[in-house]
Amino acid sequence: MADHDDDPQYTVYRSRPRLPWQRKDEGIDGLREPGEKRDEDELKPPRRRRRITVGRVVRYVALAVGAWLLVSLVLFLISAQIQSAQISDAAAAKLSGGGYPLTSANTILVLGSDARVKGKAEPGAQTIGAPSRSDSILLLRVGGGANAQLSILRDTVVDIPGHGQNKINAAYAFGGPSLAIETVEQYLGIEINHVVEVNFENFPELIDALGGITYKGPCVVSKINGGKRNGGTTLRLRAGTHELDGDEALALARTRKNECRPQEDDKARVQRQQQILNAMKGKVTSFETFFRLPWVSWAAPKAIRSDMSGPTLLGLVGAELLGGDSKREFLKPSGGVTLPDGGAGLTVDEAEKERAVAEFLKG
Repeated sequence: MADHDDDPQYTVYRSRPRLPWQRKDEGIDGLREPGEKRDEDELKPPRRRRRITVGRVVRYVALAVGAWLLVSLVLFLISAQIQSAQISDAAAAKLSGGGYPLTSANTILVLGSDARVKGKAEPGAQTIGAPSRSDSILLLRVGGGANAQLSILRDTVVDIPGHGQNKINAAYAFGGPSLAIETVEQYLGIEINHVVEVNFENFPELIDALGGITYKGPCVVSKINGGKRNGGTTLRLRAGTHELDGDEALALARTRKNECRPQEDDKARVQRQQQILNAMKGKVTSFETFFRLPWVSWAAPKAIRSDMSGPTLLGLVGAELLGGDSKREFLKPSGGVTLPDGGAGLTVDEAEKERAVAEFLKG
């Protein structure tokens, strides 16, 4: 008979039924060594991946769009604040102020100098910073539902305070924007709330930030600032539709003598300037510009000098964009006159002036 003393000994444990107040894993915890930490992963349910839903995607997109717009707004306000300090105190003193442009009708005088841009001027020509005449004189009526443009031809003869009769663009050369404001107010009998001077050095940068503009019109051949051979710009456009970059848009706006259409007068130049302004408005509201918005927001205030602070200028831009297409007018000459220095100027009769001003103020 075999000896069973060396057989292994077994101890049998029987589990007790779990009482109602006991947790399911209490028995496992009882087997842990004292002080041994419990593995939290044993208790956590398996993590589920968050499902991608349409609502979640919309929220993420809305957050991204909001952040993009906020960055653009901040850049615009900073850039506008820098530029607003560049307008002269004398010019600011001539202005009558006005309500917030987004909700109240304002009259804004837009001036563009005929001084050459540094680096793009023929030798010996006056460059920006030197006394010069205003190449463009445009009035905007914007805000509170108003949206109108009124251009004054640069050769229109008026009384310039302290200087007698002369072409209206000479007021800017005699006394800068302050005298230009006073002259226009006296000539038209209206109050000007704000002034904007176009900075031609930075204007092309704004157009390029927009990705260019679309221009449609008759042929144009012009040489600005002496043409390309003399350090300026030569512009050649066939009749039809063109995409213009910054330098081309500036050259088009400043074209006075169109070699392709020598019969053109200053009215054609004014109409092209109005067309460029409206092309810029259309581009700002395009889907393409949304992706360029921070660059456009930084470049836009740099293209002008104005008395308006960032928030006021933002209201002006908003009023322009919300107002849709503006009514475009210009003072139509009724005849010509010879100036004391022998130069030829244009006259506008009172009836035409009153008609144009009334239409402009109605917006």
